[in-house]
Amino acid sequence: MTTTAKVRFQIRKLGTTRINIDDITFKGLGDPGIIVGPPDTGGSDTTGNTGTAAPDRGVIAGTDAQPATGDNSNILLGNPSDAQPAIVMANNYLIDQKYYEESYNSTRGTPNWVSWHLDATNITNATARLDNFAGFNGLPAGFYEVESNSYSGSGFDRGHNCPSADRTSSVNANSATFLMTNMIPQAPQNNQQTWANLENYLREQVVAGNEVYIVMGSYGTGGTGSKGSVSTITSGHVTVPSNVWKVAVVVPTGDGDVNRITATTRVIAVNTPNVNTINADWKQYRVTVRDIEKATGYNLLSNLPQAVQDAVETKKDNL
Repeated sequence: MTTTAKVRFQIRKLGTTRINIDDITFKGLGDPGIIVGPPDTGGSDTTGNTGTAAPDRGVIAGTDAQPATGDNSNILLGNPSDAQPAIVMANNYLIDQKYYEESYNSTRGTPNWVSWHLDATNITNATARLDNFAGFNGLPAGFYEVESNSYSGSGFDRGHNCPSADRTSSVNANSATFLMTNMIPQAPQNNQQTWANLENYLREQVVAGNEVYIVMGSYGTGGTGSKGSVSTITSGHVTVPSNVWKVAVVVPTGDGDVNRITATTRVIAVNTPNVNTINADWKQYRVTVRDIEKATGYNLLSNLPQAVQDAVETKKDNL
């Protein structure tokens, strides 16, 4: 049977013979509609961010943190903007948050990009979504520090780059995703529908036996939230991006990851407008990696051989 509609299966026993069923697997190209892990867009993304700011904190790296280098490290496939942990790089400041790495932009008050590795060990649901938003206490002196309540009343969600549901292996891991340096002002429908659906789809790929290298970022100025269009919030300290993008490299679980990524590896690139009228179907916003590079000036997947880059970065995903 070939269909693009939703299908319901029923298993019915006929007769008196005993039937033992242990595992059933349905395979296809569509979205199975399974929610993997706790939802990543609880009401606290928008609500609950009023009142006194939560105490600032940093990251505590447990044994479940990604390795600093090599397979499964968070920027194994490249540093898109050549970010450095140098104070003079205030608008392209590299921060190793152990469970992800990011280029932070002090002028915009948001990350330029966040990069992380995702596999089955990260989504064990050892902890629930913590909702413990907080400012990051590791920024250099002079950098503007966004607080947990900085988006209050703005009409924009505190939108995760590295999702909470991608880091449920420990309290340390989940807490790291709630630092405000991991957030952007994201239109509620963009965050809670389109991006939530894409994030869950990538976790489904992990459940299906893959690992995924992901980099997400934003660019431009001016988005439309639940209260209309603005360029900045927090008295001008936080820039509202016009676009939100993501690149995901999907490979079967294994070792020697860079060498296993070839011209036929599936690479998903998505670029959405940061507006509240966005369609919930993320597949409508697929582009090529080169499209995102052109818009941002970044060099994505730069640690792959050039021939592989030329192949995977020029193809638009269509599965």
